[in-house]
Amino acid sequence: MSSTVQELYQALIVERSKAPRFAGRPEVFDAQGRGENAMCGDRVQVFWQRGGVVHHEAHGCAILTASADLMAQAVAGKSPAEVAAMRGAFEEVVTSGREDLALGDLNALAGVAQYRARRRCATLPWAALEEALREVQVHG
Repeated sequence: MSSTVQELYQALIVERSKAPRFAGRPEVFDAQGRGENAMCGDRVQVFWQRGGVVHHEAHGCAILTASADLMAQAVAGKSPAEVAAMRGAFEEVVTSGREDLALGDLNALAGVAQYRARRRCATLPWAALEEALREVQVHG
């Protein structure tokens, strides 16, 4: 990864952590999921609305907030099955550091692979979203 790309990715992470586009609890939602990282105190709540609309309330580090916001953008309009596939691909990116072109801006978090303790910060919103989607499957 070139230094220019790394700088652009860093800027995207900072931008999304300071001014997330999908933050906030919607008035109406179909399911919710929560995640907490006891090691660092990060907490996230994810709200799923039919049609693949996701919002979040993230409290923690820049990686957590940026990841939650980029995830919400990436899953817009996707089915639960598509979201599950994206989660697997994303976890591969943050574990290996190898980008996946299909994930677009989520690749900004590929650098997390170098910091084992930070991987959980990046994947926590996905775990919360998975919990919400399980609720959708159970309650229809």
